[in-house]
Amino acid sequence: MTVSADALPETAAPGDPAPPPGLVVVGHYDQPPGYGVDRPRGADSWLVTWTTGGRGRLRHGSARTRATAGALVVLAPGVPHGYGVEPGARHWEFWWVHCQARPSWRTWLRPYDTGAGLYVVTPTPDSVHSRVEAAFRRMLADARWTGTEAPPVLVPGDESVAVAHGTAARELALCALEEIVLLTTGTARAPRPSPGVDARISRAQALIAADPAAAHTVRSLAAHVALSPSRFAHLFTQQLGRSPMRALREARLRHAARLLESTDLSVERVAAASGFASPFHFNRVFRERYGTPPGAYRAPGSMVGAGLVKAP
Repeated sequence: MTVSADALPETAAPGDPAPPPGLVVVGHYDQPPGYGVDRPRGADSWLVTWTTGGRGRLRHGSARTRATAGALVVLAPGVPHGYGVEPGARHWEFWWVHCQARPSWRTWLRPYDTGAGLYVVTPTPDSVHSRVEAAFRRMLADARWTGTEAPPVLVPGDESVAVAHGTAARELALCALEEIVLLTTGTARAPRPSPGVDARISRAQALIAADPAAAHTVRSLAAHVALSPSRFAHLFTQQLGRSPMRALREARLRHAARLLESTDLSVERVAAASGFASPFHFNRVFRERYGTPPGAYRAPGSMVGAGLVKAP
């Protein structure tokens, strides 16, 4: 049977079909066929789901998606939505969180926007699933913290809904959720080996992507993949169409652009954090790549320019 959240006033303020944005509400469900929730007016809070078993179906505006194990699906506020067990599935087991998203999360989620603020982060590798699950369990325990003594330890089997009322409990819970967003968005689209590319070159690509600001050189990258510098440089350029150092520069520029979008770090600090020793050189190559200097890149309509994100 489909449930209308509008008929559950005890879970929301009057006229609000979901928990209000000031709270963090987290829970774990394993629902049978026929379970569903419909919010024809959307919600004021964000909804995050992580599927651990079975299959779910989510609708957000005109966008729809299917959720299977290892899928993080995020619904932005203000859009009519609904979700439930996928027809024909035996059940849907999932974690869910209602909260106010931190502004920086939009940057990480942006590549996964399927339309109208429905973010589908998949596929996530099996290697991160256990850590994501642990972060959800920690979030459920942290949401119950009273602010005195240590946060509680989650008792196995006690997965009832928790509401983080206190400021400290909310921030702890959001820190766990931020870890989940980072783990999933950072691995779901990790570079996949290109067909026909030598495994050693793929490993070098992964090293560059993982830490573009590191002091990589042709010699250091070659040593990581057990090739001579000359053989490595030749093979890399032959198979990828650009030199290792050109690929490194592109990775550093992409990293710098993300920092400019999501923080208020000075241009000089962005340059240093992206591996550029000279701010002058950084300004020149950034302008060549993006058609505008770094300071102007972040100004119009950016989250930083709007005062939504502050550097730590």
